Amino acid sequence: MKIAILSRNTKLYSTVRLVEAGRQRGHRVRVLDPLRCYMRIAPGDFSVHYKGRALAGYDAVIPRVGASITFYGTAVLRQFEMMGVFTPNSSDAILRARDKLRCLQLLARENLGLPATVFGDNPDDTADLLAMLGDPPHVIKLNEGSQGQGVLLAEKYSASQSVIEAFRGLYANFLVQEFIREANGADIRCFVVGGKVVAAMRRQGREGEFRSNLHRGGSATAVELNAAETDTALRAARTMSLNVAGVDLLRSRRGPLVLEVNSSPGLEGIESATGVDVAGEIIDYIVRRVRKRKASKG
Repeated sequence: MKIAILSRNTKLYSTVRLVEAGRQRGHRVRVLDPLRCYMRIAPGDFSVHYKGRALAGYDAVIPRVGASITFYGTAVLRQFEMMGVFTPNSSDAILRARDKLRCLQLLARENLGLPATVFGDNPDDTADLLAMLGDPPHVIKLNEGSQGQGVLLAEKYSASQSVIEAFRGLYANFLVQEFIREANGADIRCFVVGGKVVAAMRRQGREGEFRSNLHRGGSATAVELNAAETDTALRAARTMSLNVAGVDLLRSRRGPLVLEVNSSPGLEGIESATGVDVAGEIIDYIVRRVRKRKASKG
């Protein structure tokens, strides 16, 4: 089977592991920088070229599209989709997941547990906006931030107002959420592949840090999910139409709350913490789906 991986860096852990897992299973795997892919779009005629040559014959493409190149990366992925190449996460699903506000709205529609969230635009509405949310602390986050970037904790009402004013001064889109104190600076990363949670880890922020991201110095250990957490993770991934997803949960008094759904979750932390061959799980899922598609076409 011929598999492409859309990734800007061939040396990233996740990219390296996907290449290894694919080749260990006898597949041809090539890493393509999405920014070096360029397209021809015409009625009934879709093609992609890479460094002067046409790309053809691929059975599957695995998107590892970073947030900074979402627009172009998803356009390239969409072109592969138009050419009939299988992808575990569609371009539309990735775009939905990258927009935190849209993601929360879709999850809330499915009655999944979430931290209460408010969103507004006009400075004149800030006081009422915060009243809708409740007493501080408040978590204020940029709508398109990642790895804990653009996420701030405001302990007092005045601090919330100041941060909101600063973000508005930068013309940034942001959300304000309730702070789940009982989570104690920890969250649960559930790695979903093909409608199954293949691995889960508990991430704990370092002392004095409310964000649990490993890029922020947090630590990770394997964790067993209860039935409610497993169900929530699977429903969240399904709601976002993602077949490969990192679903982040908070443990709260009212049950698991979805913090975020990541369409390109990293592999290093989850594989190191759990010992699970997550890259292999992804490759195996893709191979099953591609073979099923081919069989259905006769």
